Amino acid sequence: QVQLVESGGGLVQAGGSLRLSCAASGLTFSSYGMGWFRQTPGKEREFVAAISRSGSDTYYRDSVKGRFTISRDNAKNTVSLQMNNLKPEDTAVYYCKAGFGFWGQGTQVTVSS
Repeated sequence: QVQLVESGGGLVQAGGSLRLSCAASGLTFSSYGMGWFRQTPGKEREFVAAISRSGSDTYYRDSVKGRFTISRDNAKNTVSLQMNNLKPEDTAVYYCKAGFGFWGQGTQVTVSS
């Protein structure tokens, strides 16, 4: 079955950096667009970034443009999210998504002010 396992979350001070990774198995990775989403308690899950199957196209929500970078390695079946200049409002559980329906379990990112 499809498995997406996120890692790399943690606690960081404002202005710091984290790198999230998502390891995929059970699917033909290079056939799926990949994305990162995040969710805070009481709010809907929101889009953060996405990358096309080949990695040639990337998309970001406005609030993270210039700070976050999504990338993928189709040889290793991984997608990553480099997060720089983190802000307290980036605090959330971050989820990896494959295609339209496969989700990971999430990893907590907490940014202290």
